[in-house]
Amino acid sequence: MRILEIIGICFGTLLVVLFAVLLRTRLLMLSGGTIRLQVRVTTLVPGRGWSTGIGRFAGDELRIYRMFSFAFRPKRVLDRRHLGVQQRRLPEGPERLNMPGHWVILLCRQHGEDIEIAMAESTVTGFLSWLEAGPPGQPGSVAPRPTIDPRPAEN
Repeated sequence: MRILEIIGICFGTLLVVLFAVLLRTRLLMLSGGTIRLQVRVTTLVPGRGWSTGIGRFAGDELRIYRMFSFAFRPKRVLDRRHLGVQQRRLPEGPERLNMPGHWVILLCRQHGEDIEIAMAESTVTGFLSWLEAGPPGQPGSVAPRPTIDPRPAEN
């Protein structure tokens, strides 16, 4: 009887943990502006080291959260003003086993650091549009509109 109680407690704990992870994921996706993606966290083994996550657009930032985590803070933040896409490629070798066939891998550079992101091909289009849609110049450097005087000019 004691063994059944231990198994029941372990099973119940597992269900609570699974529910907590799914609830966190749902809360992150609730506000909208989210995408499914994978980020390469290590390059020790070629083709491996990918972490599944959720990308959330917030102003000029793409906040990347790990899928299977309890943290409500993003694991990585990409700033649109300092981010550039260097290369675009299809998954190769062991990567094809980890990702769906219609996914694309982007090699990005931010502050001199290379970051590899994988996402669906349709998502890449939206990501690149978001990346290019930033306002020109630094934030706050937009010149004010000239005011037009409604009175006729006097000669």
